[in-house]
Amino acid sequence: MHSLGRTSFLAKILSGWTAFRGANVPLNYSDPGGEQASIALVRKPALVPKSSKFYRGPVLFNPGGPGFSGVDLIVQIGDLFASILGPQFDIVGFDSRGVGRSFPRASFFKTDVERALWGPTLLSMLGTVSNNSYEGIARTWASARLLGQLAAENDDGYLKHINTDQTARDMLRIVEAHGREKIQYWGFSYGSVLGASFAAMFPDKVERLVLDGVMDAENYYATLWSNSLLDTDKGLDQFFSGCAEAGPLGCAFWAPTADDVRQNFTNVIKTIRAHPLPVKTDLKYGILDYNSVRLAIFISLYAPYNFFQFLAQGLAELAAGDGRRLLEFVKAPPFQCSCDPSQHLHDVVWDAQTAILCNDGDDIPDDLESTQEYFERMANTSSWADIWSPIRLSCVGWPKFPKDHFQGPFDSNTSHPILLVGNTADPVTPLASAKKMSHFFNGSVVLTQDSSGHCSYSSPSVCTQKYVRDYFVHGTLPEPGTVCKPIGKPFPPLPVSSDTQVPFVAEEDKELFNAVQQLSKIPFIPFPLRL
Repeated sequence: MHSLGRTSFLAKILSGWTAFRGANVPLNYSDPGGEQASIALVRKPALVPKSSKFYRGPVLFNPGGPGFSGVDLIVQIGDLFASILGPQFDIVGFDSRGVGRSFPRASFFKTDVERALWGPTLLSMLGTVSNNSYEGIARTWASARLLGQLAAENDDGYLKHINTDQTARDMLRIVEAHGREKIQYWGFSYGSVLGASFAAMFPDKVERLVLDGVMDAENYYATLWSNSLLDTDKGLDQFFSGCAEAGPLGCAFWAPTADDVRQNFTNVIKTIRAHPLPVKTDLKYGILDYNSVRLAIFISLYAPYNFFQFLAQGLAELAAGDGRRLLEFVKAPPFQCSCDPSQHLHDVVWDAQTAILCNDGDDIPDDLESTQEYFERMANTSSWADIWSPIRLSCVGWPKFPKDHFQGPFDSNTSHPILLVGNTADPVTPLASAKKMSHFFNGSVVLTQDSSGHCSYSSPSVCTQKYVRDYFVHGTLPEPGTVCKPIGKPFPPLPVSSDTQVPFVAEEDKELFNAVQQLSKIPFIPFPLRL
């Protein structure tokens, strides 16, 4: 997602949206009369008045991260969520405490320039361990230790209150401010941890709750991050097979069989590892190397309908010695000073993500040897350990705040059953996690989407979103074991409109199809990696 400047933000407000610059909540709920935090919200109003018998109240959204802006999510694509759920709901986005437009905001640096100077080292944390060497892991460890010291030095006493427990309580305050007693919520990825935590903390306050792209919350709170990559390679396999099936006109990296595509892919990776490319485009410049190409591939697995064709074109060009497309994809633009503070809102995503996940989880060992052992265990689990491990390793230097907040247990009888949604080839939230979390919540159901990509929106499935709509509108759940398929395939692309080009979409489902089709094409995956 791109940062929203003041102009585009105000345009939404003037076209009928309601923005709240800040909803005041206690910074520390153990001291409700003390310091206050300010939670930024935006609301796309329902198309029916609150006095109508059809009005169903607000639905809160969390885009994941942790640390991504719910305000930006809804300002950019709230219309699409409204098309899915229907006109009777308010669509509400909020920036969790420490995030985006909320205050205080997690920030480990005094100025944007200072952060920019650190930035290349920060992004290198996503790649230094890919050398599979003690030196690379040691550098990541040292960077994390230093970042923890900077966080502590720039903390004015608020940092320890940026956690999921407090955010769940903020959500209840938001719901109550809307005049409701129970929450309606749709949370993606880390948003599933937030939603599951809310349900366990306030089981009698659940009206509707959808967990989409479900993380193993026990694993998360233990700061393990050890079972996220169980299905990652399934998505890459679908890239290989889909490219071969699409033919040379449908996939720029085409080869006759999936094995042939895989072999060509391996050859390109070997070449770039041995011979990094100096690349300059009109907007960016840098070195395209093994780390950055693997990062491009990994990000592409999040959104196959948006990125697979792009990745295929980039790999084909790279095989011919042209790395411009892939560098544009992964390289941050050069830093520019700006008097508009909104221009750098997303520069602090890493700060917020680190604060939330490190505060939430158990403390981890600080010594280098333990860090090395963790990476070795992860490397034995997945070939993508180099991309994923720095998320957990970012906590090695984190300040030792008391762990007196919610970390489980999750066993709950919620006032309304929960709907969990999982993809069969999600790169970072395997279907097994949705099934595990479902066991904690009596009466809950897992809806399976037979697709790659991260979260249900990554693939256009009218079937899935009809079940989500029915759940929010009527409270009904799919039968246990229900599996939904997406419409079409990443190769070749689906038509932009459902008008007469997609005859297999029923007339009454065309608006819904257009919404899910557009969602699957929206690139809202900024740095750092979206969880």
